[in-house]
Amino acid sequence: MDQPSSVASRLEAERKRLHWHSRRGMWELDLLLLPFLEHCYDELDEADQAAYRQLITEEDQDLFMWLMRREWPEEPIRRRIVQMIVDYAETSGHGHNRGL
Repeated sequence: MDQPSSVASRLEAERKRLHWHSRRGMWELDLLLLPFLEHCYDELDEADQAAYRQLITEEDQDLFMWLMRREWPEEPIRRRIVQMIVDYAETSGHGHNRGL
């Protein structure tokens, strides 16, 4: 059985890893992914959290096209998490630079 501090340590390590992988080589992506991670990720169900973890393994160019709404991912699960990030950015004020 895991000790509460062990579980907390693992969760903290996972959060740091997600934060690091959400930081991208493109400023526009950082403006969308990091606020979503900080404000929404913990409230997502397990499937959507898994979709986010998978999404951040994608190439920056693909993420840019999807998050700037120039294209949509073909996979429904990936399309769903992209839509959630875009919706959050547009309704929270974190998307004020979307026209770049």
